[in-house]
Amino acid sequence: MDEPERRDVTGGRRAGRLVVPREQAPADRALLERSAIEELSHHADPWRVLRILSEFVEGFDALNEVGPAITVFGSARSKPDDPYYKAGEKLGAALANRGFAVITGGGPGIMEAVNKGCHDAGGLSVGCNIELPHEQSLNPYVDLGVEFRYFFVRKNMFVKYARGFVIFPGGFGTLDELFESLTLAQTGKIEHFPIVLFGSSYWSGLLQWMKEHVLAWNAIAPEDLQLMSLTDDPEEAAEMATRPLPVMVTEPREQTGEPKADAQ
Repeated sequence: MDEPERRDVTGGRRAGRLVVPREQAPADRALLERSAIEELSHHADPWRVLRILSEFVEGFDALNEVGPAITVFGSARSKPDDPYYKAGEKLGAALANRGFAVITGGGPGIMEAVNKGCHDAGGLSVGCNIELPHEQSLNPYVDLGVEFRYFFVRKNMFVKYARGFVIFPGGFGTLDELFESLTLAQTGKIEHFPIVLFGSSYWSGLLQWMKEHVLAWNAIAPEDLQLMSLTDDPEEAAEMATRPLPVMVTEPREQTGEPKADAQ
């Protein structure tokens, strides 16, 4: 199979329906850091709401027909010779073989590996890229790519159109997604949302710390630790993330139409 053609972003980057020059500050920074002129005018933020709304609409429109999908997170710094990169390819293929699309951040590293595995196996490979100070382009294995200006809009898409999460080793961004997904599951904002940690040697220290310190301080309940599963096997990770809905859920999940586990 020929290598997919890489996108040319030399003149700027696409953000929503716009092409943003390289030198322009990311929209998230403009939202969070107000200039002295903006402080005086009080006009920028109300109008910015329309841009945020349009980004939600475009994301919903692009991803609404994706169907059953699993969101996968992991380091953008992983190289093709990294064992986790190779495991990411296998996971992407395993999910595609089960009839699931994959959704990633669309960048390099683990994201690229999962997109590649799914793409090569004939599945739908989705990438939700983000505008950053140092440009991150969509990897060439993304079949459906959406560019976002705002992290919080992008995060909504990761959850809304996914059936579960698989989380590979990664940095602050990966940890952010892990703890946000745990918070949503703990507070009941998402029902039956498998959270699979891939790489026991990487995650075991964090899990032990949570038991010895966070749980010991009564900051979480013992059952909160059961929200996560741990594996080193791509096939097992795919199986964990795509398990049928539990019988206590009375209605099928609207976005996938998936029946209950006991449905005939």
